[in-house]
Amino acid sequence: MNNLATVQTEQTDTELMQQYLRDILLSPVYQAAVETPLDGMTKLSQRLGHTVLLKREDKQPVYSFKLRGAFHKLHKVKQHSPHASVVCASAGNHAQGVALSASKLEIKATIVMPITTPEIKVAAVRALGGNVVLHGTAFDEANSYAIKLANTEGAIYIPPFDDSDVIAGQGTVAKELLSQHNQLNAVFIPVGGGGLMAGMAVYIKAIQPNVRVIGVEPEDAACLKAAMAAGEPVTLDRVGLFADGVAVKRIGTENFNLAKRFCDEVVTVTSDEICAAIKDIFDDLRAVAEPAGALALAGLKKYSQQLNNSTLPKPQQFAAVLSGANLNFDTLRYVSERCELGEKKEAVFAVTIPEEKGSFRRFCQTLGGRAITEFNYRYASNNKAHIFVGIKLRHGQQELDTVTKLLSDAGYDYQDLSDDELAKLHVRHMVGGMPPRQLQEQVYQFNFPEYPGALMNFLNTLGEHWNITLFHYRNHGAATGDVLAGFEVAQHSDIASYLDKLGYQYQQVSSNRSYQTFLTAG
Repeated sequence: MNNLATVQTEQTDTELMQQYLRDILLSPVYQAAVETPLDGMTKLSQRLGHTVLLKREDKQPVYSFKLRGAFHKLHKVKQHSPHASVVCASAGNHAQGVALSASKLEIKATIVMPITTPEIKVAAVRALGGNVVLHGTAFDEANSYAIKLANTEGAIYIPPFDDSDVIAGQGTVAKELLSQHNQLNAVFIPVGGGGLMAGMAVYIKAIQPNVRVIGVEPEDAACLKAAMAAGEPVTLDRVGLFADGVAVKRIGTENFNLAKRFCDEVVTVTSDEICAAIKDIFDDLRAVAEPAGALALAGLKKYSQQLNNSTLPKPQQFAAVLSGANLNFDTLRYVSERCELGEKKEAVFAVTIPEEKGSFRRFCQTLGGRAITEFNYRYASNNKAHIFVGIKLRHGQQELDTVTKLLSDAGYDYQDLSDDELAKLHVRHMVGGMPPRQLQEQVYQFNFPEYPGALMNFLNTLGEHWNITLFHYRNHGAATGDVLAGFEVAQHSDIASYLDKLGYQYQQVSSNRSYQTFLTAG
């Protein structure tokens, strides 16, 4: 009985493979899309000890793989209904894919976008020939309106991922990939609604079943992982929005049907790990990926680290899909802030130190010469101070364990905030404020060269002559660092002569209006 069931499943799998294989091989996507390169990541490969290859779907005319599925679907629509018009809902890559495909095929396309969509994306869709309708404040509202619009106007609704034609179009990525490199051990594919993963997985398993297919999701939007655990698609209560291109609450029904058959494993990653992958792509290829675009590489790195701790053979041949590069430029500020944390090259702590002269210097000495990447502090009481501090790590978790032991042995009360999302997203920027009493305070802005020991030189030169009442510093990887520091000083103090000894550029900013407004008492 069990053997019969196994045979039936294999027959079903074979039928599915044959259906999709035919559609993928005969897909007309190249009337609009291009064959994208498979680039080697030399630096990352050396670091991981495995060959890492990146399938560059950011090289498509709309900077995303979504063009493939959209064109394949619209081509079918044109064949069966030459005079039909189409409607879709999207705030991003699907919208541009449908707009360009419709323009190529001379089909009237209406794209419903939430009113919150950035103007740059709205303008891009219009430039590609799409008729944009702004409706609702979120995707679900826009999507419901798009379906209603299609019904009332007799148009054809184009789904973003849960459609066999869309899936087949996305599967052409795998066709190219295996023709470009046929000795892969594993392929890492980003998962949102699951269209790309489903199309690539069925093709890969049909052609090279020994290649592992690994889906990658954000930890806060893991709809495929939840579906795998439940045995059926489930709707997540909420999803994180950092990787907005894969912020999907429910995996597509057909996509899950293919995933449960042909996807070997699902890896989930944090936002910080995605940021680190964006930096890796830039360092190796000078390309800038959107968060969803770097998702697969983040999963590859995590899988590689687990592999290196196992007894499996290595080195391996890995490929990941860079699925898109439609990035809001402002997102780069967040990425640059978080990528070192994602790579375990930085840790952030809340530490309580005595409120007395020299306590900051003694704290830095406790760290054994390690570089301080960030320091936020404002005088709060006469007895103790709470500081928010970032520490550079050269050896990842092993060095982090050493640092925590040093702090414990020195008697400091501390918290490791490296995995505290609230602290990293909000609290680090809110440390400080007004002191509890009026201070005889002078505030200076310093500019000094970034080299090992520069901050300690700063503190050693000042010695313990003045109580530091305010300190803000963040290393941004530039050649020079910027520090804002306040000192409790007598009216006729000779602090300037000590500051001159530093040899750093500085200026007094005690009269600055923003300082007077937000950082002084009374």
